[in-house]
Amino acid sequence: MLLYIHIPFCDSKCSYCAFNSYVDKFHLKTSYMKALEVQLEFELKRFATKKESIESVFIGGGTPSTISASIYKSLFESIKPYLKKDIEITSEANPNSATKEWLRGMFELGVNRISFGTQSFNKEKLKLLNRSHSPEDAKRAIRDAKEVGFKNISLDLIYATLGDTKELLEQDLKTAFSLPINHLSAYALIIEENTPFASRPEMSKESLKLTKWFFKEIESFGFKQYEISNFGLYQSSHNLGYWDYKDYIGLGSGAVGKLGFERFYPQTILESYIRNPLDIRVESLTQEDKITEQLFLGFRSSLGVDAKILDKVQTKRAKILVDEKKLNLIDGRLYNLDFLLADEIVLFLYS
Repeated sequence: MLLYIHIPFCDSKCSYCAFNSYVDKFHLKTSYMKALEVQLEFELKRFATKKESIESVFIGGGTPSTISASIYKSLFESIKPYLKKDIEITSEANPNSATKEWLRGMFELGVNRISFGTQSFNKEKLKLLNRSHSPEDAKRAIRDAKEVGFKNISLDLIYATLGDTKELLEQDLKTAFSLPINHLSAYALIIEENTPFASRPEMSKESLKLTKWFFKEIESFGFKQYEISNFGLYQSSHNLGYWDYKDYIGLGSGAVGKLGFERFYPQTILESYIRNPLDIRVESLTQEDKITEQLFLGFRSSLGVDAKILDKVQTKRAKILVDEKKLNLIDGRLYNLDFLLADEIVLFLYS
């Protein structure tokens, strides 16, 4: 079982961001963290959580580094008995708010992996995306994390943005790989509804040719691609847990949890969540829902798909893809040879 903790506070709202986050409600931080503990107690019972049964933790947002490390202490004490030994505990962070003091405080609490929302090392591109940090902030934060003691350091880069060129992306990669990172996530800019970019669809300029080149460039630095957007000298166990369709507690306003054939949605309105963190909508999933999600997740990652979950028609279609060398069949599992074709492969199986 996995644990996801959502922190909905941000220093600034990025132009592409559709996540549940706020830049004007910092006065609610303490009450929000207390509400998390109320929901945690409820979820531990709902999931019948036993001691040492949580196998990874991920603190995301929003911007987790907007909450001082000391405020996390009580929450960490509450989850500690349920954590397996030597597990991956990740926190996202923005370079401008991840001070060395904050990094040291989180490291002392048990966080052992940091994922920085860097997005680019180009000043103009950062300004275009409305990022609140500079290239120098990002470099400083990553080096500080290494000095504090973090062995697993990841950063995000955004591509397919208006103005992206091979030269710009190549410089981003050169800078990224000059820093002490061992994992990188590369995300194409997607225009989402209700974001500043929603009225500017031209901001997203994805080219399949450029994307394939970008991915090859990342791998040329020795980082192996293990999911459509993730590359590394290691594979994040939390990421793999999602793609392997494991159950997970979703803690916080706007988080999502899953247990068996049920999915849980806490309140997305921050004040409503704080008033009643147990007001959680439940969605029932069908067997077909589960299989569809397993296919989409498995084919976009190195985990692949158990061929036994396919029906007769899908099995015949999968054989066509194996014969055409679009899929590999190894020991009863189907593996996608091109993650960029993941959605098309699933649609073909259902057509």
